[in-house]
Amino acid sequence: MTSNKNAHDLTFDEVIEQRKSVRGFLPKPIPKEELHRIFALAQQAPSNCNIQPWHVVVASGESCKALRDKLVAAVEQQIPPNPDYSRPERFEGVFRQRQVDTAVELYNNMNIDRGDAEGRQWAMMRNFKLFDAPHIAFISMPKIFNECVAIDVGMYSQTLMLSMTAHGIGSCAQASVSSYPDIIREHFGLDDSLAVLIGISFGYEDTAVPANKTIVPRANIEDTLLFLE
Repeated sequence: MTSNKNAHDLTFDEVIEQRKSVRGFLPKPIPKEELHRIFALAQQAPSNCNIQPWHVVVASGESCKALRDKLVAAVEQQIPPNPDYSRPERFEGVFRQRQVDTAVELYNNMNIDRGDAEGRQWAMMRNFKLFDAPHIAFISMPKIFNECVAIDVGMYSQTLMLSMTAHGIGSCAQASVSSYPDIIREHFGLDDSLAVLIGISFGYEDTAVPANKTIVPRANIEDTLLFLE
């Protein structure tokens, strides 16, 4: 948090402005009552015809550590990723530039040079180590749905992360950890009819982690917004 205010005293504008990707967490667990309040609030997210297509599982404590070890092992053993949904292999144009600008800011804060292959590998593995988060949520939806319903899941994910920010909890949405959905389904005992969309590592931010100094700019609204009168 960047404000001296108690998290529960933040205005809605401040919640939105203070949400960021946190890439380093304290080992302190979130109390169960607080977790319930956070996820109950996220349940208010909108969805098409109120179908609420999201399915959420959360690993904490030893379960979170065990899942982290499975993901790390898969990467170290060079098991090919098999995500339930294809993702762009590369971004182009302005999207590529925004990606590069973000990476430069992040790696500079972590003191990792462009030619530091070992450092970059370490940073990549931090994703699968869940940035040492004490909790991770995975959000899925039934495979019968397509990208139109995935929009609903996206709105839920954003509502969940804003709910976390409002309660003083840091989070990081991660596409990388959904690259091994079979591991996720096996760990949680999920039915094969569910497709894993995204993981969200979360917990109390460790402000001593250099990566957490990273605040990336947003595009000017003139670049993304059109008003007609």
